Amino acid sequence: MKNKVKQSAGMIAGLILGAFAVGGVSLVAVTHALTVERIAANERAATLRKVAAIIPAEQMDNDPLQDRIEVSAPDLLGGPISRVYRIRGGGKPLAVVLDPVIPNGYMGPIKLLISVLADGTLGGVRVLAHKETPGLGDKIELAKSDWILGFTGKSLNNPPEAQWRVKRDGGVFDQFTGATVTPRSIVRAVKDTLRFVEQRGASLYDRPAVATPQATGES
Repeated sequence: MKNKVKQSAGMIAGLILGAFAVGGVSLVAVTHALTVERIAANERAATLRKVAAIIPAEQMDNDPLQDRIEVSAPDLLGGPISRVYRIRGGGKPLAVVLDPVIPNGYMGPIKLLISVLADGTLGGVRVLAHKETPGLGDKIELAKSDWILGFTGKSLNNPPEAQWRVKRDGGVFDQFTGATVTPRSIVRAVKDTLRFVEQRGASLYDRPAVATPQATGES
């Protein structure tokens, strides 16, 4: 009799522990899902703010995060797949915003957001992410320096393409004291992005948009 009671108690304890385990796993899964959604929403909001800062937003009448395509041009844009957000107003192309990656920054990859207006000039450049040295290479951030604003209004003809270099290399762009690799890499990446847009031309605006991140669950 005592053995049966012990066996029953053991079974009940096992069931209780199993229930707690299942409940704990479910709670972790739900928390993870909510966290991923929140992170994705925060990233979307941050991207929208940076896009709005480098495009003619007062003329825009579409949602660039939905009106986007994906391209593959690792030789010019750095990554295997890059996104191109289209900006339109009154049915006309206004600008494209691209997210090239510099794989060989001084301390690692540098992710950029670059706006190219329909006339081939730069609407602006912003840094999305980097690991450059604090106090030196991190001057690429707008919060640390206005250096990144120097690209606005530039094109492949202004300055001439041969002068798309830092001053130390005979170009027109400033470098940072003690940190030349970082600005040199960004100048090259911005020039390559302009070259890519020039090569693709109107086709960047003509291709059908891909599914939005919200529809596919992308972050």
